[in-house]
Amino acid sequence: MKSIFIIGLMWLSLDLAAQADSVYIFSYFKDNGQDGLHLAFSHDGYEWQSLNNDQSFLKPTAGKDKLMRDPCVIRGADGRFHMVWTVSWNEKGIGYASSQDLIHWSEQQYIPLMENENALNCWAPEINYDPRTKEYMIYWATTVPGKFPETDASGDGKYNHRMYFVLTPDFKKFTKPQILYNPGFTVIDATIKQHGDKHFMFIKDERKLPQAQKNIRIATSKQLYKNYGTLSAPITGDYWAEGPTVLKKGTKWIVYFDKYRDHRYGAIQSTDLQHWEDISPKIIMPKGVRHGTVFTISASEFKQLQQHSADTVHAEH
Repeated sequence: MKSIFIIGLMWLSLDLAAQADSVYIFSYFKDNGQDGLHLAFSHDGYEWQSLNNDQSFLKPTAGKDKLMRDPCVIRGADGRFHMVWTVSWNEKGIGYASSQDLIHWSEQQYIPLMENENALNCWAPEINYDPRTKEYMIYWATTVPGKFPETDASGDGKYNHRMYFVLTPDFKKFTKPQILYNPGFTVIDATIKQHGDKHFMFIKDERKLPQAQKNIRIATSKQLYKNYGTLSAPITGDYWAEGPTVLKKGTKWIVYFDKYRDHRYGAIQSTDLQHWEDISPKIIMPKGVRHGTVFTISASEFKQLQQHSADTVHAEH
């Protein structure tokens, strides 16, 4: 236990050191995700500007439909950026690629997560890294028809999602998919952040019937892969919200989300993960931004992105 605690402290120290010299980056898609990865930056977490003249950094090639929706980017233990995304509305796998600089990407890979299941989809995948086991956890929402028949009529049409996960040390070998979270009804769009000895899962309550929920809630566990408890009350307001992503900024937690019926982004803020303030009026996002993730990069990495963006603008003129 002592060694695990020390590893956790080392990982936290590295994270804090990175934030001291960092710029916030937001990965996102536009329209249906057909043109690929978009990136925006912010120095304060409130006002965001698009990079690369709001053009795609990476055109999608993975999967049959070749979309790049819900791009999730994290920095791995190897220093590289690892990204997963939704490749289609109805395929049984996801896309994966990695990069050293967010500009030049590896060959895109289709990961057939649910090919051996009678699944309808693999939506909004995310990645977490566990320094204790040196493995990455990929998790996503899937509907398997008939698996949870008691709630088949509570979501949108044929969809009745639960959260699944696999583990991988290298994005080449994967464990068999398992249920990550089943609160007894349809949920999607999970993202997990660790704080102290707890893992906080921010997730969308996808129930539409008998009364629409469509809000963000939190489940908590002391283990990354299992035992997430009962969902909290909604932390978002009287609107439909999806695609939460979370930034820890000093003592503040900021949760960004897509107010998809209002065609705009919203955000809430807390210092204790219990009492939330709506800060949506403070948030400025690029036009057309859809479901993505927030992460940090160094000042030198940001300079490279700025230079690439300047070169793109220059080439257009």
